Amino acid sequence: MAPAEAGTVRVGDLAPDFTLPGTRERGTYTLSEERGHVVVLVFYPGDDTPVCTLQLRTYSDDFGHFDSTGAVVWALSPQDVDSHNRFSDKNGGFKFPLLADTDKEVGRLYGVLGPVGFYRRSVFVIDADGVIRYAHRALSGLTFRPTEELVSAVAAAR
Repeated sequence: MAPAEAGTVRVGDLAPDFTLPGTRERGTYTLSEERGHVVVLVFYPGDDTPVCTLQLRTYSDDFGHFDSTGAVVWALSPQDVDSHNRFSDKNGGFKFPLLADTDKEVGRLYGVLGPVGFYRRSVFVIDADGVIRYAHRALSGLTFRPTEELVSAVAAAR
């Protein structure tokens, strides 16, 4: 299975690989190194904004639901690692790393950039073979997918 063209990824496509810097002890994160695990990629517009804060706090508070499935959760936005660290510290830490897509290249690959170049709030669930099994790109940045829906998508991807 070949990867889809940039910006056209959808369910059934091989997820585009990437390596990004991020928070937590690991420092850098490469998607292909997670083969064998289901991965949840949470694209969010920006650190320290009201809806993004609520979304990531909710997923962090509900992390036990993801953890019990064995899924890996990564959150991505265009801010740098220093911004992510400040945001995380201000919120008592998140139970998953925040990855820095400062040039928005990963956002382009996954087709999550809106008309003026901001990330659209989006989530992808990638199975253990690297295939996208769930994709949601929000048209409005004011809502996010509930934990239960994402955990169900993880269960279906296993």
